Amino acid sequence: MIEKFDAFVLAKEFYDKSKYLKLPPFLKDQLLRASSSIALNLAEGSGKRTLEDQRRFYSIAFGSLRECQAILMLENINDPNLIKMADRLGAMLFKLSRSKTEKTDRKQ
Repeated sequence: MIEKFDAFVLAKEFYDKSKYLKLPPFLKDQLLRASSSIALNLAEGSGKRTLEDQRRFYSIAFGSLRECQAILMLENINDPNLIKMADRLGAMLFKLSRSKTEKTDRKQ
């Protein structure tokens, strides 16, 4: 169940908090698209049957998180809670992508 997938739950919370940031309209739009991409790719990846497919979606989610972090840095958003949340989400995404890679590599 997706509501018990910790990374998805955190990604949704990150998206929700991103909606309230004051940013130039073009960056606000980009941040919302990238932050929603994190949650959507986690959801889609969790439904894939092969480790390779899961890894691909989790890697895309990780890239979207990095895009969000870059926007926060460009706009000097220094909200400690938001930054901590992004860092925690990054660790989860890295681990998901990495563990899937290691399992796939062992099979070869």
